Amino acid sequence: MVPIRLHNTLTRKKEDFIPIKEGHVGLYTCGPTVYWFAHIGNLRTYIFEDLLKRMFLYNNYQVKHVMNITDVGHLTSDADEGEDKMLLGAKREGKTVWDIAKFYEQAFFNDTKKLNILDPDITCRATEHIKEMVHLIEKLEKNKITYSVDGNIYYDISKFKAYGKLANINLEDLKAGARIEVDKNKHNPHDFVLWFTKSKFQDQEMKWPSPWGVGYPGWHIECSAMSMKYLGENFDIHCGGIDHISVHHTNEIAQSEGATGHKWVNYWLHGEFLVMDKGKMSKSSGEILTVETLEKHGYNAMDYRYLCLNTHYKTPLTFSYDSLDAAKTAFQSLKSKVLELKNSSGHLKIEHKIDMDKYRREFLEAINDDLNIPKALGLLWTLPKDKELNNKEKYDLILEFDKVFGLELTHVKEEKIEVPYEILELVKEREHARKTKDWKKSDELRDLIAGKGYAVDDAAQGSKVRKL
Repeated sequence: MVPIRLHNTLTRKKEDFIPIKEGHVGLYTCGPTVYWFAHIGNLRTYIFEDLLKRMFLYNNYQVKHVMNITDVGHLTSDADEGEDKMLLGAKREGKTVWDIAKFYEQAFFNDTKKLNILDPDITCRATEHIKEMVHLIEKLEKNKITYSVDGNIYYDISKFKAYGKLANINLEDLKAGARIEVDKNKHNPHDFVLWFTKSKFQDQEMKWPSPWGVGYPGWHIECSAMSMKYLGENFDIHCGGIDHISVHHTNEIAQSEGATGHKWVNYWLHGEFLVMDKGKMSKSSGEILTVETLEKHGYNAMDYRYLCLNTHYKTPLTFSYDSLDAAKTAFQSLKSKVLELKNSSGHLKIEHKIDMDKYRREFLEAINDDLNIPKALGLLWTLPKDKELNNKEKYDLILEFDKVFGLELTHVKEEKIEVPYEILELVKEREHARKTKDWKKSDELRDLIAGKGYAVDDAAQGSKVRKL
């Protein structure tokens, strides 16, 4: 048995994973705010969470995965500043907020499908859980952690002594580094709104009755209410991007533990940013890369997934089209090797169980070590070269490991391409050079072919040509 070790943001160290219920995992992942397309930086986080889920499934856990859809309440700042993002999207496109939510939720799931991300077991929309949010705010009110000013209900962070423990900040640090107050109603600039009424926006379309007046919830209360409805008041894992640590997840903890009086989440996992040459990708800049953008440049969404597998989730991933080109080429080469193994495996009897189990052990040690996917991917590349295993054994192991990678290697098939006569002649010339062991000329011809947009994969049955 290989223990699962996870880096817990809350304790800042790697810990053995001990589930609340043996053999089961309660997993909550922060979902999209559906006012615009998800950019590939957002999607890197969802790929990391998908790999985490697949790792637990590979370890024979039953996973209950809950993800929210934020379709109300998220302002343009993660704090209580700016406009409601849904309202912003509606103004931008001249549609209702309801139409915006529906369109961009579908666009998000179209992208996750292309990236082969497993669907959550439960997808919960904020607008369908207002009752649960109101009930949670009432519990906080009963515990005297809230105050009301001009119709808004605020969370008083001074009443929660452990505020900031996730981000390793304390109340005194917050007071010393407080920004100029935007909302003059707040007792402390870091207090946050649980329920908005007319005092925030006059043109808000999404409103509901509540004990405090007609209005709508703050962003942070949504995740607390919905996660506890489906996973209980104490569950195993909460995930998100590192940008959620200091405000959103910090406020979630304050709400949830302020209401229940006990620990809410046992393990917090956060994925690092995808960065461009100019820095972190952000929708506020107006310049984002989406799956559709990559497709327009001739890439497949799975090329991007493969790129993400090469960097640990806790390490920033620097994106460039050169790095995506390299990932695309490597992924194509991997698929070619898998196809070669598939076509030559036949019905060979498996004879090397000890060797196969050795690979399984190494694979498990990698993925269970805080999701070390790059190391596990390296192991995948060593398999085709192993002389102790037959091709069927190699192929079976690759497909087994792909249950975690999610690269759809089961569906790899021969790609039919029209190869120009000029390229075919160069390939023949290169094959002759290889037969005569003229390796220098062989390499020169390979580079020449690559410069014309094609790659040559050497196989036992002869060279195979594919487009770059």
